[in-house]
Amino acid sequence: MKRKTEEAHQSNGRHEAKKRALSDDVAISRFREGLFDTAELEKYTKSYAASGPYKHGVISPLIAPDLLRSVRNEIEQNLSFTEKETDIYKIFQSGDLANLDGLDDESLSLLPSLLQLRDALYSAKFRAYLSSLTGSGPLSGKKTDMAINVYTEGCHLLCHDDVIGSRRVSYILYLTDPDTPWQAEWGGALRLYPTTTVKGDNGEDIKIPSPDFTLSIPPAFNQLSFFTVQPGESFHDVEEVYHPSEEDKGKQKRVRMAISGWFHIPQEGEEGYEPGLEEKLAERSSLSQLQGRSGDAYDQPQPQPVDWDAEPATSDKGKGKGKGKQAAQAEEGEELTEADLDFLLKFLAPSYLTPDIADELSEAFLNDSSLSLEKVLSEKFATRVREYIEKHDKEELPSSSDAIESSTNWKVARPPHKHRYLFQQPQDCKDSEANPIEELLTKYLPSQPFRKWLALVTGAERLTDYNMLVRRFRRGQDYTLANSYEGDEPRLEFTLGLTPSSGWEKADDDEDEEDEEEGKENGNNGDTKMKDTNGSDSKKDEEPSVGGYEIYMAGDDDEAGDAAIYKAAHGDDDGILFSMAAGWNRMSIVLRDSGTLKFVKYVSAAAQGDRWDITGEVGVVFGDGDDDDEEEEEEGEGDEDEE
Repeated sequence: MKRKTEEAHQSNGRHEAKKRALSDDVAISRFREGLFDTAELEKYTKSYAASGPYKHGVISPLIAPDLLRSVRNEIEQNLSFTEKETDIYKIFQSGDLANLDGLDDESLSLLPSLLQLRDALYSAKFRAYLSSLTGSGPLSGKKTDMAINVYTEGCHLLCHDDVIGSRRVSYILYLTDPDTPWQAEWGGALRLYPTTTVKGDNGEDIKIPSPDFTLSIPPAFNQLSFFTVQPGESFHDVEEVYHPSEEDKGKQKRVRMAISGWFHIPQEGEEGYEPGLEEKLAERSSLSQLQGRSGDAYDQPQPQPVDWDAEPATSDKGKGKGKGKQAAQAEEGEELTEADLDFLLKFLAPSYLTPDIADELSEAFLNDSSLSLEKVLSEKFATRVREYIEKHDKEELPSSSDAIESSTNWKVARPPHKHRYLFQQPQDCKDSEANPIEELLTKYLPSQPFRKWLALVTGAERLTDYNMLVRRFRRGQDYTLANSYEGDEPRLEFTLGLTPSSGWEKADDDEDEEDEEEGKENGNNGDTKMKDTNGSDSKKDEEPSVGGYEIYMAGDDDEAGDAAIYKAAHGDDDGILFSMAAGWNRMSIVLRDSGTLKFVKYVSAAAQGDRWDITGEVGVVFGDGDDDDEEEEEEGEGDEDEE
């Protein structure tokens, strides 16, 4: 998943006059005293070489303290930040600092320390230092690539490997409050994930990241964290900045400010430039992605589709026993029988089982290709489900994925650069341990009566197969990143929301939109000054947004952009086709076309409970509607003949 577009870097080099080539002495003066001593370089080089789960380094402090304090003050006073949210992150982001070269003199006069810092980081002296330390090879001073990211409470960046284009070394320089040391329990750490090497379909080695990180590096003012970008290996994330507990509310707001960026391979005209190297790196990245697809066989969960025609055609005991495939297909288009209704009433609300409601839902689905249903389960069955989930939601789970899988019925979805959540599939459930969740998964939802009901409310001619599982998204841990459906034909997808806790839907969404419009009328363009983010919160009583919503989005053909940007200050078209917040006893039914993206947003640690659901993918055949037209046409021709 790409974290940011490359478009902002196209203008690098247009304003070379404003880039200052620093002498070694000037460059050294901008770093902390003694950094370039031989003994220091040897110390950091040894530490880097011995590090794990992959090679990385930490230098603290890095910059001359007075300079970095000035940089922080300039940022707070003069730069604006735009909130940006995608499937993979939620952050406040500045413009690309490479484009400082394009600012006018008046704007640049407000950021002298920031310019000094950028020129020092990309100076020949520091690039040579970092190249020697990491063994990365020469680094470009011409192609600067850096931005300021601000993580306030609830912000996060999920697992990825940073591999894009000509990137060679990734880095983060922290600008947290120098007078209030950052506490590890506030979150915001850089976390590194180990990989396991497995064999692909063609015998090639493929690295699969673990669902659990093994190293956490908390932020600290004037600390540089860095690593060499390695396709399929340098997996990392940024831990959520946690909302304060009740006793800590009202204290200083937690603001993780950092300059993050990359050093690239040398560009044409620079020392160390290799013609064709960028193309080779792109091929290597593409090969890594292809090998990653080859490793899909190691993903969990694996689809376990079941042919619905292989199941009994009806739940009627005696009468329907022994009916085969053709009988099942013949009965699908008919009304629900009394036996079907008796079965469905065991778990579905009676209000959804009347012919009028089925017709209304079918018409709505025909128009919108989606349905949102509330209070789907019957009151009696819903009570059983709720009691079961509330009991287990309070129980503490083991911290590691291996411990969870060895001591519970849950398995952990992986790899983390695609998804992470707990799941159970029908084949994993044991009758002796049946509970209301397993009853839904193994008895009710796969049944022929439910198949018939689902066909009726969607207007489907035939439902062919299903793949279902129970999911549990843990607070502060779980999500799915945007994935695209690539089937030749559309398929039905449903999600039965079983989340009993509250707080998933913000009641003030409409108020936020009104406030934004009012701000624009008053001249505010939707950006946020850093001082607003760092100061007192005018909406301190507002409940935090905790994620957990499921979103369908139109696919983006622009491969250079973020795959699933759906919330930004200036976005006119967010691309959202359908969304549903986590909630209790609600169901979404969506007809998903090829190319449509889908994800479940990361569940914040501030959520009042875990997100529970049962989700299903259903093969579907719809009538083309041509038969009736042809019959009418034939009747018309017959009338003409009679005349």
